[in-house]
Amino acid sequence: MEDWRRQLEELRGRGMLRTLRTVESPQGPRVVLEGREVLLLCSNDYLGLASHPALVEAALSATSRFGAGSGASRLVSGTMSSHALLEERLAAFKGTEAALLFNSGYAANTGILQGLFGPDDLIFSDALNHASIIDGCRLSRARVLAYPHRDVKALEGLMEAEASRRKGRWLIVTDGVFSMDGDLAPLPELVRLKERHDALLMVDDAHATGVLGEGGRGTAEHLGCLGAVDLHMGTLGKALGCFGAYLAAGRTVIDTLVNRSRPFIFSTSLPPAAPAAAYAALDIVEGAEGARLRRSLEGNRALFAGRLEGHGLDLLGSRSQIVPVLTGEPEPTMTATERLLEAGVFVQGIRPPTVAEGKCRLRATVMATHRPEDLLRAADGILAALGEGTA
Repeated sequence: MEDWRRQLEELRGRGMLRTLRTVESPQGPRVVLEGREVLLLCSNDYLGLASHPALVEAALSATSRFGAGSGASRLVSGTMSSHALLEERLAAFKGTEAALLFNSGYAANTGILQGLFGPDDLIFSDALNHASIIDGCRLSRARVLAYPHRDVKALEGLMEAEASRRKGRWLIVTDGVFSMDGDLAPLPELVRLKERHDALLMVDDAHATGVLGEGGRGTAEHLGCLGAVDLHMGTLGKALGCFGAYLAAGRTVIDTLVNRSRPFIFSTSLPPAAPAAAYAALDIVEGAEGARLRRSLEGNRALFAGRLEGHGLDLLGSRSQIVPVLTGEPEPTMTATERLLEAGVFVQGIRPPTVAEGKCRLRATVMATHRPEDLLRAADGILAALGEGTA
């Protein structure tokens, strides 16, 4: 234990020690953080659905009917009607034959990649993919080639170089919206490559589900290639305001995972309230209210990012509700985080290993339910905290 203490002190000395902060209210544009109301600018509740009355009512109703827990894994007695109904709905939402629920985004990505791929297969993975994809690639025991972030030409070169010694399946895997940079994968170009090389394409749409596309179906709908994606992964715990994750894909893929995916097979299933609330969230996302919330979110994003970009801050090419502000090193990043919190703005500083050395940032996330005037004040607060002055 003494070694662990020394390691923690070393992290503290480098400005890298992580601690927990407790929110004492429902998620919303403002929350009570350890006894004090602050503007929340680091939540993934992009559409403001986490405390929506329809979701709360659906969760309460399911709990009253089915109880608090599912009691077992899905392959034993833990498949309940709320799980089955949501899987049918998710498949229809993404336009696939079937879907499968997982207990978290991390469990989904590790379980999908481990369950579908093996030593004879080759995975081409974007260099900035989420840690859960990286870990899933490792667990699959497939050979993995990381291509430079969003670099389609480099990926094409890798695929052409590998063609003569191909053995098993090929997969291109990418985030749809990258969680730390807020930029989008070049999906139409990836579709072209996967079709040319007889590969599969998997998109982690955790940060785009409910947000992008005319119907909220994610990055592929937004970029006009929804039907060309083979493996649609997404989460229920971000814009859908609930908890859990899913894969939407062909029936053979889903049946394979039911038989091979260790996180799916060996986990107690989601409590029935979670899929019931997610079903209610999809009702909202696919309806007029969802369209209104997406318009509000885009307006808020453009306003907030525009203020920061107008003062010369580097937002790392973000074009989504994830708005990173490059700060460089840990010390100025965490100093700015504390200054902002003192001013009533809760935004998290992001440091290695989540991002690369020298790429620390303030990772702000915009919600549809933020008031424009609050976002402008927060942007001015960021400018002041970074010593850039105010508008």
